[in-house]
Amino acid sequence: MPITVTPTAIPDVLLIEPAVFRDERGFLMESFNARDFREATGVQQALSFVQDNHSHSKRGVLRGLHYQLVRPQGKLVRVTRGEIFDVAVDLRRSSPTFGKWVGARLSEENHRQLWLPTGFAHGFLVLSETADVQYKATELWAPEHGRSIRWDDPSLGIEWPVGAGVTPLLSARDAAAGSFAEAECFD
Repeated sequence: MPITVTPTAIPDVLLIEPAVFRDERGFLMESFNARDFREATGVQQALSFVQDNHSHSKRGVLRGLHYQLVRPQGKLVRVTRGEIFDVAVDLRRSSPTFGKWVGARLSEENHRQLWLPTGFAHGFLVLSETADVQYKATELWAPEHGRSIRWDDPSLGIEWPVGAGVTPLLSARDAAAGSFAEAECFD
């Protein structure tokens, strides 16, 4: 089943749209096919996914911005229920897009996926009543190497779709996250 790949404003972050076949019974799609993914994207990392994660959150929850400095994770993110605004921040000092971000709406309706290679911080905001977010990772979770950057760091200028005066629901870890200027980044 073919997929459509669209580079974002940060060319290494890819918006993936799988083919969805619908009829009166519902729909069928391949959420991941290593051969098709590799051929359409040129990404070899995707062949070594080692962990699948599933997050269930309610409206207004913001998770992120997270990354692993050691054993960094490439991620393929999708939503199976609800809708999110998904964000990737380039933490690769040698990149021309260092410190830039891209965001995309992922939902159960549009079936889009976002590919984030290693070297990026990741976060998302739940826009629907609830959302189930599933993502594949190229490295195992290593909490001792986990890092966080404040979601609303002014130097990043992420345009989260939150209403004026609204503060998203954060974990204690995310509420205590440091600034981008203080972040340990990749070479």
